[in-house]
Amino acid sequence: MSERNLLPDDLTILITGGAGFVGSNFLRLMLLKYPSYCFVNMDKLTYSGNINNLADFLEYPNYSFIHGDICDRALVDSIVEKHDIDVIINFAAESHVDRSIKDPLIFVKTNINGTQSLLDAGLKHNIKLFLQISTDEVYGSLDDTGYFTEASRIAPNNPYSASKASADMLISSYGNTYGLPFNIVRFGNTYGPFQYPEKLIPMAILNALHNQPIPIHGKGQSIRDWVYVKDNNSAIDRVLHFGRRGEVYNIGSNQEKRTIEVVHLILEMLKKPNHLIEFVEDRPGQDYRYANNPHKIMSELGWMPQYNFLEGLQTTIQWYIEHMEWWGTPSN
Repeated sequence: MSERNLLPDDLTILITGGAGFVGSNFLRLMLLKYPSYCFVNMDKLTYSGNINNLADFLEYPNYSFIHGDICDRALVDSIVEKHDIDVIINFAAESHVDRSIKDPLIFVKTNINGTQSLLDAGLKHNIKLFLQISTDEVYGSLDDTGYFTEASRIAPNNPYSASKASADMLISSYGNTYGLPFNIVRFGNTYGPFQYPEKLIPMAILNALHNQPIPIHGKGQSIRDWVYVKDNNSAIDRVLHFGRRGEVYNIGSNQEKRTIEVVHLILEMLKKPNHLIEFVEDRPGQDYRYANNPHKIMSELGWMPQYNFLEGLQTTIQWYIEHMEWWGTPSN
């Protein structure tokens, strides 16, 4: 495993998108694990950013929240300067493929222009690291064999993945051109508590609990590698502290499931009937399979996923059952 990067013990980290699913879970981990660090959370609080995700953070004296948009260049610059930011970890993104098909422009604005805003501020104020939270979708689609590696060709197939791929390439160019220290992590389908119910697993859980139809694209034959959010967060933590700067790290759990398999498992665990499944028209340009090879992060940084899919899914279901008031009525 690599030696720890030379980061100060009083590190100040700007987390963008920290009111969202992965970002809020990551903050929860980091606030407990690194009490000497300071965390500034900047979030626009769009539909998928829930202020309730942050309620238990307010007790921490080393945590502060700023309501703002990463596309606001003046605000971003002032935050990085005022708080003497050492590291920017960019979780902020428009991330739902269906929404990107209906309205690509907002994905270009947030995922590309917003990323450049952060890069420019980081470069101007000499941050020690820009850590980008990306996705395996930038690689495109696989057939039934093979895996994505960090050397795989970038070949996005929808506006969301194209915007994320563009941001990744922009970050890499800032590293090459200006010497900005960076890392990029690309993870598989992440699931767990606090996820907005437009995504498959929370949508299926909440619709099933309300005995409402569960819409499935096509015949549900697309394949995804599922990563529990705590495993995802521990991987990001490893890259932050041990990653070789200028490198990309794929995060995967080698736990592939077809969409229809996932929904059947949820219905089985909730003791709900399969007739709740409603097949709908397939997504335009649907990618068949995503699967990351995580060998690099495992061998270099000593990271290993700790949650098997059945365990993670049961924990996630239980969380949504216990927090029904959190999300209100299900999303269709």
